[in-house]
Amino acid sequence: MMTEKIVDARGLACPQPVIMARNAMREGAVRITVIVDSETAVANVTRMAQKAGWQVAQERRDNEVHLRLTPPAATAEQPQEAPASAPAPAGPTVLLVKSNRMGRGDDQLGEILIRGFFHTLTEIEDAPAVMIFLNSGVKLTTEGSPVLDDLRALEERGVEIYSCGTCLNYFGLTESLKVGAVSNMYSIAETLLSAGKVISP
Repeated sequence: MMTEKIVDARGLACPQPVIMARNAMREGAVRITVIVDSETAVANVTRMAQKAGWQVAQERRDNEVHLRLTPPAATAEQPQEAPASAPAPAGPTVLLVKSNRMGRGDDQLGEILIRGFFHTLTEIEDAPAVMIFLNSGVKLTTEGSPVLDDLRALEERGVEIYSCGTCLNYFGLTESLKVGAVSNMYSIAETLLSAGKVISP
């Protein structure tokens, strides 16, 4: 079994650093060092590894960051199999927000509706577990958004909020993100595929 692996992801745009780190994790290394040179890559690789149960330590060197990934300790006992009749646990409910407006038709009405929608979510007990914003939907998580207070309230309740990094960059809003975290297409696809239900306003 491989004991240590170095993944040099400097100069690569996300999701490449995440994919390379993920592949190394699957190869069975005891420790992985991922070298990146952007804060977006640091955040995305760290989030992916921690979600998989790995420990992450950072070491900053000049203009690059070395992320040292350590897998969780193997348990002494094998987990017991669930009864054959037990249904598989459902994945989380994911809200996919593809626009800064709700519905098609009048743009002004669409903006009113989206504001009402997110405010209503703060009043509902069963909020979605994850919210993903892409395309013009990322405008709702950035400076000047009319729903920032509602999104922050939902985040405080434990709702995970992610905005597509490519979309933020396209609209020139990367530095204007005010709630949640930047994500990448690899993580977005993984979240959608593991969701129990995906809804879109």
